[in-house]
Amino acid sequence: MPRLGILPVMLHELLGERTLPREPEPDLVMTDVDQVAAYTRAGRIDGVMSAAYLFHSARISQVIQGQARVIDLGCGPATQLAQVAELNPGISFIGIELSEEMLLQARQHVQSLGLKNVDLVQGDMTNLKHLPDGCADGVISTMALHHLPSNNHLEKCFSEIRRILKPQGALYLTDFGRLKTLRSVIYFAYMNAQYQPHLFSLDYERSLRAAFLADEFANLSGSKLGTEYTVHSTFPIPILTLIKSADGVLSPEQKQRFKMMQEKLSSKYQSDLNLIRRLFRMGGLQNDPFR
Repeated sequence: MPRLGILPVMLHELLGERTLPREPEPDLVMTDVDQVAAYTRAGRIDGVMSAAYLFHSARISQVIQGQARVIDLGCGPATQLAQVAELNPGISFIGIELSEEMLLQARQHVQSLGLKNVDLVQGDMTNLKHLPDGCADGVISTMALHHLPSNNHLEKCFSEIRRILKPQGALYLTDFGRLKTLRSVIYFAYMNAQYQPHLFSLDYERSLRAAFLADEFANLSGSKLGTEYTVHSTFPIPILTLIKSADGVLSPEQKQRFKMMQEKLSSKYQSDLNLIRRLFRMGGLQNDPFR
């Protein structure tokens, strides 16, 4: 596990020239049963990703206020999707996932929670031929876009989002941003190694290596999605990037629930959540739902 703190790593990243090429993941679809099971167990809502899940669930809830149907692209085992659906019971959700094994995990998870507002469908986010034009009031995707093999596939995905999304529809897309140096990738991938299976850390490393540049997200957002959507990255380095529509207004009850969920996190995960909030706030993201 890396011993350096996050500030020296950030400084190293800022001063370094971009040398790390993108390394697409070898398999677009996660099919190995053991790999999927390890990824799912480590990544469930009470695991090391709990702070990130809560951050995105709160932010997504702001964006999708007042919408009727929201489509989640690359929903994986539905951990994030299920939390969002629980928090927004009046909205219908459709999770799209290419991996059959991930879909099995997702269906079991949704069923175990008794959710009635989630449907799960096998599909390719670059070719949503089973979905008609303008069928979605909102589209979300969390930490899935780096699985796409190339910039061309990312462009196709953005074109499909524009096609299925109603005009002025709600949008929340977030993923890793590609870092400059291998040193940074190794630090972030293994900083929580003691809390998670090695396979999960290894998948995290591969994901960071496969990430697209924040500038690539920004350029495609402007050319394919439209200027009504804003792009934000964590500051000072784009470890996370998101593209979103304007926020709606959360009710006092919703805001109170998010505060309660924040307080229930362990002290470590509360610190993780506060760090994500701070880095995005420094990157210009406003309307913090936890304030």
